[in-house]
Amino acid sequence: MKTYKTLVITLLACLSFTSCGIYSFTGVAITAETISIPNFYNDADGGPPDMAQIFTNQLTDYYQQNTNLLRVEENGELQIEGSVSGYRITPVAPAAAQTNALGDVAALTRLTITVTVSYVNTTDDSFDFENKTFSFFEDFDSNLNITTIERELIDRIFDQIILDIFNATVANW
Repeated sequence: MKTYKTLVITLLACLSFTSCGIYSFTGVAITAETISIPNFYNDADGGPPDMAQIFTNQLTDYYQQNTNLLRVEENGELQIEGSVSGYRITPVAPAAAQTNALGDVAALTRLTITVTVSYVNTTDDSFDFENKTFSFFEDFDSNLNITTIERELIDRIFDQIILDIFNATVANW
């Protein structure tokens, strides 16, 4: 029985050290070697003025952490560009006023951010898309001041939008 266990362990070890070359545990199979991500523009009304730069940095970091792509300034085999195109704060959960003298208010407020992206894959143009919008939101208590929690909300929204962009571009989801 001991030789059987040893044989199985050896076989599994041998199989784990061989691969097809382009498989990844993240589900990403990329044949390209370079990516270019120029700075995104801020076309949104409202929001912090550095929002597009924050998004560009987080998007670039995500690709560098989750792929073996080399970032180049321009003409990468994969090219992602776009803009932060929407920043909207809306009330979503009305609450009755405590007295007749006050009007009804919102108990929850929603921050929604939209990013418009164009993607070019020079190795396989069947994955290309132009001006595709990615949007996500976070709700927060209306009693909180947006300026105190805005950065945290933006980071959480950007995390989801970046994941969606990654899946639409290189993860082929």
